[in-house]
Amino acid sequence: MTARLPKPPKSSRPSRSPAHSPLRPAKKKIAATVAGVEPISASAPPITQKLHKLLAQAGLGSRREMEELIAAGQTTINGKVATIGDRAGPEDIVRVGKRVIHLKSPERLPRVMLYHKPEGEIVSRDDPQGRPSVFEKLPQMRSSKWIAIGRLDYNTSGLLIFTTDGELANRLMHPRFEVEREYAVRIMGRLTPEVTELLTTGVELEDGLAKFEHLSDQGGEGSNHWYRVILKEGRNREVRRMFEKVGMTVSRLMRVRFGPINLPPRLKRGKWIELDEVEIKRLLELVAISQ
Repeated sequence: MTARLPKPPKSSRPSRSPAHSPLRPAKKKIAATVAGVEPISASAPPITQKLHKLLAQAGLGSRREMEELIAAGQTTINGKVATIGDRAGPEDIVRVGKRVIHLKSPERLPRVMLYHKPEGEIVSRDDPQGRPSVFEKLPQMRSSKWIAIGRLDYNTSGLLIFTTDGELANRLMHPRFEVEREYAVRIMGRLTPEVTELLTTGVELEDGLAKFEHLSDQGGEGSNHWYRVILKEGRNREVRRMFEKVGMTVSRLMRVRFGPINLPPRLKRGKWIELDEVEIKRLLELVAISQ
């Protein structure tokens, strides 16, 4: 049976029903209980959080990067140079350099955007060649910025995730968390059993050993053949380089899943959707980030 990439239907907005959520079904139900919590009175002091966490939530980078920023003396709280371990709240004036950072309240969720990247766009805000950027398609924000979770090269299409939360971005991208990336790959020719075994046990690239966690034949027509592959890292052009290493040329590459998030089947190329509150809370649970 042949396997082809499905053509996007006319509608660009996927169903928002739970059955069509882009989040993968959780393997295990996650439950949380809160007990013994007293209501906060009107005279209660404002809720504060550690500064590096608040800066990460504001979309400035990961928690570790924010700690380095604070240690370098580049942040202030109410005009006083901050140190690691300092706390701040919504009433405080926090600056990074001369820029005032608008802090999120503890209950405020980050924003998460899914974008279906077409071929011919770069995942960068600046390009000397003046090529189209994926950031040109996203809604503009004044108090924070979109962080791209992973990249896709100029000739690769598929799922891109954007968020305003540096901690979430770091949790999905950092190699130590081994978050899966799944791709549909079209190559010229077919893989032999020997080459398939090599790609799943490891091929040596210039930046180290690389392997697919999963590789399956999806069929094809003529000289073109489709495969589904899964990686647990995101090195530059890794999928293409692995196939090139075994003498195969990739003619089409599309990311269809990043961690627990699938590319919505009805999301057209060049279009985006924003996750709703329920989906964002579930995503944070799945990647073990507490609010």
